[in-house]
Amino acid sequence: MHHKEILSTDQAPAAVGPYSQAVRTGGLVFCSGQIGLDPATGLVVPGGVAEQAEQVLQNVKAVLAAAGCGPADVVKATCFLRDMADFATFNQVYARHFSGDFPARSCVAVLGLPKDVLVEVEVIAATPNS
Repeated sequence: MHHKEILSTDQAPAAVGPYSQAVRTGGLVFCSGQIGLDPATGLVVPGGVAEQAEQVLQNVKAVLAAAGCGPADVVKATCFLRDMADFATFNQVYARHFSGDFPARSCVAVLGLPKDVLVEVEVIAATPNS
């Protein structure tokens, strides 16, 4: 059985339920889904899907940094949109945070997300030198 290391940072919103911000095991980091919460206020950032996506990806980067990783280490991203009509706008923001060799990705529309947000992203990263 692999050792399981729980990771957290105050640079991203705290877990508000029975989950961890991220877990490292076997050379991989599994990051819980992030939504567009400002970690300083705990409130959803104002604006639409572009503003929320920007905050989501900043939160993802903060959790990755706590694991000693960055966007280039992400091997899989799962993206949840409340409305697939936001797909193109979301992709514009997403592309600014991931470049070069993009991670594998799924993007689906869902009926609802926590706090009625418009977007959520979870990632799996390979730890450097693993």
